[in-house]
Amino acid sequence: MVISADRDASSAGRVLVVDDEKPLAQMVATYLARAGYAVAQAHTGPDALETARTEHPDVVVLDLGLPGLDGVEVCRRLRAFSECYVLMLTARGDEEDKLAGLAAGADDYITKPFSVRELVARVAAVRRRPRPTVAPAEPARVFGDLVIDLTAHEVRVGGDPVALTRTEFDLLAALSARPHQAFSRRQLIDIVWDPAWVGDERIVDVHIGHLRRKLGEEPTAHIDTVRGVGYRMGAR
Repeated sequence: MVISADRDASSAGRVLVVDDEKPLAQMVATYLARAGYAVAQAHTGPDALETARTEHPDVVVLDLGLPGLDGVEVCRRLRAFSECYVLMLTARGDEEDKLAGLAAGADDYITKPFSVRELVARVAAVRRRPRPTVAPAEPARVFGDLVIDLTAHEVRVGGDPVALTRTEFDLLAALSARPHQAFSRRQLIDIVWDPAWVGDERIVDVHIGHLRRKLGEEPTAHIDTVRGVGYRMGAR
């Protein structure tokens, strides 16, 4: 592990770069440090988890091909104790890698080879994601057996808590804020990711699929597909 910037002096946030290609990891870390981030590095799966526990990063840049534990398993275990954003590094054109990373809890991905400046921009984009601002007295949003408590950052179905990633929660918050509106993929990307985000808009479909599986479709459909448009909340 190498700290590439003074964590206390960094105002941009903390980033953990995980890649077994040490020269690449160092180059990425250098650019992120120049952008004002406190940066730590790890080069194996087990080291990544240990560093994440001690450094509490806001964002993890995570390569899929790691010794010890691969990136998918690291992401899965990371989700057990951290809500940090995960930006997965995948091989160009490998759709299965992208889907596996997103299924494990990654928030976004970038394909190799990549521009380091683009990666820094992606990190900045996830850090800029708007968090729901809720007055303390605002009641929970209720859709049948689904309860969304933005103040507590908690979701329950039939009284049982549902563990969501930050991206999944943000998507649900965006949809539930305007339950009668049909959102396009692009609109949801602008709200949840960033208006400057560039990539495959089907990333929305993947996260919606995860949400549906976690929330369940009975006794009501919580998220509707609007043909030719996108998605909206199901009936209350």
